[in-house]
Amino acid sequence: MILSGEEIRALLGHRIFIEPFDEKFLNPNSYNLRLHEDLVVYDEEVLDMGRPNATRDLRIPPEGLVLEPGVLYLGRTVEHTRTEGLVPMLEGRSSVGRLGLFIHVTAGFGDVGFSGFWTLEISCIQPIRIYAGVPICQIFYHQIMGNYTPYKSGKYQNNTGIQPSMLYKDFEQKK
Repeated sequence: MILSGEEIRALLGHRIFIEPFDEKFLNPNSYNLRLHEDLVVYDEEVLDMGRPNATRDLRIPPEGLVLEPGVLYLGRTVEHTRTEGLVPMLEGRSSVGRLGLFIHVTAGFGDVGFSGFWTLEISCIQPIRIYAGVPICQIFYHQIMGNYTPYKSGKYQNNTGIQPSMLYKDFEQKK
């Protein structure tokens, strides 16, 4: 089951933590998260799953930044979230999608117990000007059934900003 907006509000500070929280971003069954001004792009033409890939930082200026098709931009949410006993999920807002802007390529599913900023995998189908602070995606919560082990020591837990892929660490574990 997906939690209602009223249930999200009732669980704030207990099982759901959103910092900063602003009532105006609460929806009937989700909460809008905003785009931070920092972005990261990969600096290599061919990305390698088996090793860290070079990146460079970008900043969205007040007048906005034009994103180009064919480039993967990693962004992050302004809000830091933490969830206890619920499964957080992230989706782009329909108003954003209708402009051909994709907020997560594949990773909209969070683990129960995740704590951190959400790294956004942003791409577009045509050039588009984006702005920092815009509500860009929405988080919603599913109840979990059965016993579970909370996400604690994963590659992305307790992050402090944008995180490029750490898939290479899975290769290291196999050695």
